[in-house]
Amino acid sequence: MTIGAAAAACVPGIVFRFAGYHPPAVAGAATFGIAILAAAFLLSWGAETAEMDISQGLALAIIAIIAVLPEYAVDFVLAWKAGADPAEAQRGLAVANMTGGNRLLIGLGWPVVFFLFVYRTRIRELVVGRERSLELTFLAIATAYVIFIPLRDHVSVIDTIVLVSLFIIYMFFTSRVETEEVELVGPAKAIGALQAARRRAVVGVLLAYSAVAIFASAEPFADSLVHIGEQFGVSEFFLIQWLAPLASESPEVLVACLLAWRGRAAAGMGVLISSKVNQWTLLIGTLPIAFLVSAGDFGWTTGLPLDARQRDEIFLTAAQSAFAIAVFANLRMSRFEASALLALFATQLFITNEHARVLYGLAYVVLCIVLLAWNWRAVPRTIADAATIMKGRPIHEESAIEETAARGR
Repeated sequence: MTIGAAAAACVPGIVFRFAGYHPPAVAGAATFGIAILAAAFLLSWGAETAEMDISQGLALAIIAIIAVLPEYAVDFVLAWKAGADPAEAQRGLAVANMTGGNRLLIGLGWPVVFFLFVYRTRIRELVVGRERSLELTFLAIATAYVIFIPLRDHVSVIDTIVLVSLFIIYMFFTSRVETEEVELVGPAKAIGALQAARRRAVVGVLLAYSAVAIFASAEPFADSLVHIGEQFGVSEFFLIQWLAPLASESPEVLVACLLAWRGRAAAGMGVLISSKVNQWTLLIGTLPIAFLVSAGDFGWTTGLPLDARQRDEIFLTAAQSAFAIAVFANLRMSRFEASALLALFATQLFITNEHARVLYGLAYVVLCIVLLAWNWRAVPRTIADAATIMKGRPIHEESAIEETAARGR
């Protein structure tokens, strides 16, 4: 009954989108927002049940890809328009949406999951499983590459090859992580009780249906938010950078929050880390393709153009990513670190001065260096765990909560 109710809540969003009906802004935001929320529930139940058949890392990676589809849809449209019209390219909306989505994911999503975990458990430190070392390692490699993109005036096909290859390699190694015993509750438990063939079919239908609902609802939800913002005289760049990603990033944040609320905060954080990896590799890497196909130019040395502001935005986003990696270098997040992520994100929202963006980026870099120096003993172990996973060897995982409690946190 619960699964049916969630599925039914998705129907108006799907029907309105494919019928081409656009409700008034407020009604549209409510209708499509509810559809996204319901789809997030379906995704979370499907993700938990899928762990019975595949590794948790691969299940979370698949959920992250499905949940981030709206972000891809919006950014591809913006990159396509930029390729077709030089005036659109100068506005830099594709980069605005991409950087806003990435910063929102870490600056808001990670702290929200952390504070939900603290509220539910009264434990002051969130420890993620050692298998997250793989995602963090690939995220670090991607960040080290992307942080130098602002030194050029475009994102090129070469960047596509490097970043998409990183994503493919990441998915390959993620699929090799061993499946662990999972304890299902609620609707996921009901699905898990089915016979294997039926269970897999139901999970497949749930994932496919939620993907359709999210894909259908996210863009009109973002448009509704933008129209509401326009009524209050908010700038288009601000709306595309922050309000549109608020809609497109909401599915994976909601899935992560639902997992955290049900006592699986480490898995919830895993969804967000995996989402960050695929956005930081596959999303950035495929934007030049959409731009070049639309522009009809397939040169190796050309691509999505970047002006000074867009280069600053990419640098700031990469610097935030570096700080986030340093936070989890020891596979744990403290209240101070979560608060720092949230505070730095919240205070930069309304700052448009280019020098301030650079200063924020430098602040992230300094904090990254300080944290890595503070946790330097944990870094080799994290790298070693990632290497162990890539070699196909198991990692004997201790209980995160037990380990945290033993340390008196």
